[in-house]
Amino acid sequence: MKISFAETKLPISGYLVLLVGGDGELSTSAKSIDKATKGAVSRAIDARSFTGNKGESLTVYAPQGREKLNILLLGTGSGKKLDVLQAQEIGAHIYKALRGVPATSATVVVEAARGAKTKGAELASALAAGARLRDYSYDKFLTKAGSKPRPTGPDRLAFMVKGAAAARRSYNEFAAIADGVDFARDLVSEPSNIKSPKWMAAQCRKLTKLGVKVEVLGEAQMKKLGMGSLLAVGQGSVRESQMVIMRWNGGAKSAKTVSLIGKGVTFDTGGISIKPAGGMEDMIWDMGGAGTVIGAMHAIAGRKAKANVIGVVGLVENMPDGNAQRPGDIVTSMSGQTIEVINTDAEGRLVLADALWYTQKRFKPDVMIDFATLTGAIMVALGREYAGLYANDDALAEKIVGAGNAVGEKIWRMPLHEAFDKQINTPRADMKNVGPRFGGSITAAQFLQRFTNDVPWAHMDIAGVAWSDKELPLMEKGAAGFAVRAMDQFVRENYEN
Repeated sequence: MKISFAETKLPISGYLVLLVGGDGELSTSAKSIDKATKGAVSRAIDARSFTGNKGESLTVYAPQGREKLNILLLGTGSGKKLDVLQAQEIGAHIYKALRGVPATSATVVVEAARGAKTKGAELASALAAGARLRDYSYDKFLTKAGSKPRPTGPDRLAFMVKGAAAARRSYNEFAAIADGVDFARDLVSEPSNIKSPKWMAAQCRKLTKLGVKVEVLGEAQMKKLGMGSLLAVGQGSVRESQMVIMRWNGGAKSAKTVSLIGKGVTFDTGGISIKPAGGMEDMIWDMGGAGTVIGAMHAIAGRKAKANVIGVVGLVENMPDGNAQRPGDIVTSMSGQTIEVINTDAEGRLVLADALWYTQKRFKPDVMIDFATLTGAIMVALGREYAGLYANDDALAEKIVGAGNAVGEKIWRMPLHEAFDKQINTPRADMKNVGPRFGGSITAAQFLQRFTNDVPWAHMDIAGVAWSDKELPLMEKGAAGFAVRAMDQFVRENYEN
């Protein structure tokens, strides 16, 4: 869908979207249209008891005086309290309300309520952003022969607003971020018969067009580096494991460096500790952490952020063949620390252990943040609403949670404590890869902390939010691209120079 902005000029044909606040008061433009249609708009509101509640819609077809015009009234709720995040949700409602209408274009008239928090260009940009995010769908495998076509709306959406140039500048920067979100969604949605580690590495290479430097390590190189922990996970698969390093150097050489590290298990059977069959198809998105990192790098490079950011993803497939690692195996990580493998389905932390160590040893970053669909335990704790955040630095945790709040991505800080760390000790090795039943997300984070060397570090367990089984305000069911926007915001707020 193409989005454009222009100064206010009411059309005389096509689809026109008018925003109506929860108090039912019409904007100046709506009053003008009502007058031109001899009261058709106000009569329709009265007849349908239209209240202007958030997301409520009403269509007035071919009113007298404007017979070539169809008018969509869309409720915003309290116009005075409408902030940027709420405006994005209204933009998504606009897209949904227009889906399926027989028109190639539609015009949205943007006028803020008197005393509103979000006005003019900022409001228009936010509405457009919401429509842009809601427009995504993954339908590349739907064929004309076997599936009903997805309802589509207008190809073009124009926003009429005073200050159109400012709205356009603001939206264009957001569009680069949305491209990163959609890239992450595509990666997470791809079926695993296609999505091998090498396929993922090839997708990462596409970022070179944005100016990202991309380097790929194969198994021979990782073996030489001593990455026995990561390689053990993929040894049961015929598909070669990969590690991809992405570097965006948009800041000064002396500027601080942010490193983002992602778990990329392209399919997770659980290995020898095989998962139950029911729901195993969901494991196509067990590389969601890597998807977040790759999407964030796409967004940051796409908007030419003045910051230095490194993305590292460990890409493996966890399969149960005759060469797969076994429960009871002991592997040696790149750090030299040994790990007793109690459960081969606790594989993501083995991948991240070597990725974290490699990142800090090679790049000496100022901060490391890792992302992983790591544990079912985080969903027991936080449901499907929040990502769980662990950090060894209070200021870092506060900044990440704040960035999430700023973009509407919910992140909740969880505890780290020595008592949990002791639960992964074992007499046979330096540590084991799982603790006892309770607190499983915490002991997983404690495991990762042993590979951070006190570098300011945070771990985000996104198992509950990387994929949604229900429609959300800004997206359909499916891959969420979670934390791409939060990480872009985090970099913007704290590391741009």
